[in-house]
Amino acid sequence: MPDTQTDVIPAAGNPDVPPAPAYGSRSLAEVLTSAAASIGVGGFTNTLNLPAASRVCVVLADGLGRNLLKQKAAHTPFLRSVMQAGQGNVPVWLDSTFPSTTAAALASFGTGLPPGQHGMVGYDVLDPDQDKVVNLLGNWDPGVDPNAWQPFPTVLERAAASVNVTTVSLPQFSDSPMTRAALRGGRFVSATTPHARTSAAAEAMAVPGPSLMYYYLNELDKAGHRHGCQSAQWEHQLEELDATIKRLNASLPAGTTILLTADHGMLDVPESQRLDFSAEPGLVEGVRHTAGEPRMVHLYLDGAASDYMAVRERLLAAWRARFGDRIWAFTREEALAAGLFGATRPAVEGRIGDVMIAARDALALYDLRRVRPAAMEVVGQHGSLTKAEREVPLLCFTAAGKGSRRG
Repeated sequence: MPDTQTDVIPAAGNPDVPPAPAYGSRSLAEVLTSAAASIGVGGFTNTLNLPAASRVCVVLADGLGRNLLKQKAAHTPFLRSVMQAGQGNVPVWLDSTFPSTTAAALASFGTGLPPGQHGMVGYDVLDPDQDKVVNLLGNWDPGVDPNAWQPFPTVLERAAASVNVTTVSLPQFSDSPMTRAALRGGRFVSATTPHARTSAAAEAMAVPGPSLMYYYLNELDKAGHRHGCQSAQWEHQLEELDATIKRLNASLPAGTTILLTADHGMLDVPESQRLDFSAEPGLVEGVRHTAGEPRMVHLYLDGAASDYMAVRERLLAAWRARFGDRIWAFTREEALAAGLFGATRPAVEGRIGDVMIAARDALALYDLRRVRPAAMEVVGQHGSLTKAEREVPLLCFTAAGKGSRRG
C-alpha cells in the first residue's frame, strides 16, 4: 500500500497528469474572498459558507497540511477542541494550488485567482522576456516588476475600500516583492514573535467597524524544511501554533470569526531520495532551462527548434523510464487541458515548463548545475499534488473574547 504521507488522489483521465485543484469551489483561493463576503464587502461571493460576521481574522500557517494536523492531534488540544465542535456547512479542508508552493498558493490566497491568472506558477520560473529563470518568493529579480507580473488587484486592497484591513506578519515582509505582488492592501503591522503578533492582532481588531485581518505564521514551514515534519522540532512549533490560536481566541473581540488554513502541506524526503537529475544526461538532453522546485520541476526546451516535438517526446520517455510511477510527467498542453493552473492567460503560458515532472512519492529532484548543494539538505518538501501536499485544513470558529477559557 502507498505510504500514508504520499497517497495520491486517483486521476480522472490522463494517468500521467495529477487531478487539478478545486479552483473556484474548494481551494485556498476562496478563503479571503469568502471572508470578505461574510463581512459584507461587495463584489465577493461567500463560496465557503462562512458565518456572517463583522470581524474576520484569517490565520495562514505556512506548511500546515491536513494530514499532519490529523496525525499530530495529540499536540494540539485547543485545535482539537475546535475540530470536535464542528463548523456546520463550512468545509474542513481545501485544496492548495498547483504547484503546492508558497509563491503560487499565497498569490491565489491573496488574489482569489488560480495561478494561471495571477502568474505565480512556481518557486522559480522562466521569465520569457528575459529568457532567464527568476525567483518569485524571497529573491526577486531586479528585472521583474511585481505589479506587472501579477497585475490584478488583491482581495485586501479591494476590501480596504470599505472595511478595516490589516496584515499582521513579520517585518521583512512589509514591503517585499511577494507582498507587493499578491498581498498588498490595507495596513501592515509587523511583529517578530507569534506572541507579539497576537497582541498586535488584538489591538488592530479592536477598532470600531467591520474588519478583515490576514495573520501569517511561518514557523512550522521553517522547522519542517530544516528538520522534517516528523521531527520533534516540528511538533514543538505545532504546539506553539496551538497556543497562538488559543491566545487569539481569548484576545480578539468576542464574536470575531477566526479561520485557520495553510498554503500547502509537507512530507519528508529521505536523503537517499534527494537526487541530482542533471547528472543523468538523458534527463536534461535538449533542455534549455530548469526551474520549479524539487517536487515539481519545470523543464524548458527551445520552442523554435525544428525537432521540438521529437525532443519533447524523447524527454518524457526518458523520465518515465527512469522513475516509472514515482512521478507524473506531462506537457504544458496537458497541464493546461487538465486545469492544473486554472484558466490561464496567454501571457502566463510561457512561464510554464514545456515538460513538467511532479513527484508521486518521497522523491526530490535537483539540478545541481544551478542550485547549491546545500539545497539538498532540506528534509520537509512540497510542490507536487499528493494528498500530503495539496490538502490543507480550514478551521472556522468564533472567538470567545477576553477572559475565555476554552480548550
